Amino acid sequence: MTRKRFDEDMKIDRDYILSLIENAKETTEEDIDRILEKAKDRKGLEHSEIASLLEIKNEDQVKKLFKIAGEVKKDVYGNRVVLFAPLYISDYCVNNCVYCGYKCKNKFVRRRLTMDEIRQEVEILEEMGHKRLALEAGEDPVNCPIDYVLEAIDTIYDTYNNNGKIRRINVNIAATTIENYKKLKDAQIGTYILFQESYDEVAYRNMHPNCIKGNYDYHTTAFDRAMEAGIDDVGAGVLFGLADPKFEVLGLMMHNEHLEKKFGVGFHTISVPRLRPAEGVTLETFPHLLDDDMFKKIVAIIRLAVPYTGMILSTREEAEVRQELLEYGISQVSAGSCTGVGGYEEAANGRNIDQFEKADERTPIEVIEDLIDRGYVPSYCTACYRTGRTGEKFMNIAKSEEIHYMCKPNALTTLMEYAVDYGDERFLEKAENFVREQASTIDREDIREFILGNIEKLKKGERDLFI
Repeated sequence: MTRKRFDEDMKIDRDYILSLIENAKETTEEDIDRILEKAKDRKGLEHSEIASLLEIKNEDQVKKLFKIAGEVKKDVYGNRVVLFAPLYISDYCVNNCVYCGYKCKNKFVRRRLTMDEIRQEVEILEEMGHKRLALEAGEDPVNCPIDYVLEAIDTIYDTYNNNGKIRRINVNIAATTIENYKKLKDAQIGTYILFQESYDEVAYRNMHPNCIKGNYDYHTTAFDRAMEAGIDDVGAGVLFGLADPKFEVLGLMMHNEHLEKKFGVGFHTISVPRLRPAEGVTLETFPHLLDDDMFKKIVAIIRLAVPYTGMILSTREEAEVRQELLEYGISQVSAGSCTGVGGYEEAANGRNIDQFEKADERTPIEVIEDLIDRGYVPSYCTACYRTGRTGEKFMNIAKSEEIHYMCKPNALTTLMEYAVDYGDERFLEKAENFVREQASTIDREDIREFILGNIEKLKKGERDLFI
């Protein structure tokens, strides 16, 4: 019997997912091999195939999973890794989410940054070299209304610090109305990000007691409203640890499929945060914590299921885990992050409350050097958004070979720009040698010349060069 997977309002069929998980327990090693071979074609996977891969146990097949996921990631993304940082502007929140340090029952001095304080934070982030931010705020219609968020966006875009300038602001705020999403679109945001937290409706309601966010249906349909408002880049995620991780992966994939069918394009990015300790949050009360082994499998499986969707990993994870997951799934990482309001300015004065504990405390330049040493191209590129390569248009380009002739030269150019503006003599020499070496591997002479020409232009003071 064919079950209805979701209706026009994106209602996840819980029984259908549970049946997928149950049926997948009969998966054989021959089934796994067949699915892994299919995944090499980069055409995605069926729900039942994803459920089967989530049952993978044979160590040789796990290695094969990682190998194929790594090959797919390399084919699609090359050796580029996008860098960004979060900016928390308000920790006022009316919700009482069980897993969050901002929950309203936590008693601490709440804070909303003034526009001057936002400028100070942005100047510090620009001094770090950041060009792409993820704006974060708790949900509070009175203390953090949409007009405040819009003013903050304008302030960020208008804040300059020598050669520093934020070129793309991704926005992670609570589910809202079509009218408000239109305002965000007009404010020229990049990606609208919203974590479902959990796709299991039972777990979701338990995790959001007596609060606005507890409206499961309103939350799951937020991307529909955002895309109807004209935002064509949306970023999803779940908080692994709240419910069965197999359920969460299948829910994510079904949600993505829904958007593809309705709007022609699915998620631009998927984030994979794991639950971390926070103010008033200990991990002992959560029975579905995700261990490293299963976490790595999930990242690889998502990469095979949605080959062209960006995958984001934050500083929740330790450096070693981040380094490994870059090999077969992750394409974006945060660097030098602070998860408290005003934290970049006052990280040590005790005034801010982190939303969760971080595990990777490295500075951006330490992350960049590590990436270079591992053969990756750290990228601060924001060209696609500003040239209209978004939504379905971006996905069509991503599925062609042409994307490499845009993304890699732009990434190398932004790395060189970073080195000129923020590196010392040693780092500048290291970065330039790396950029020249990487340029030499590109098979089109015009693209090689574009990159080499940009090196000299940047040294002479030109900035923001891209295809």
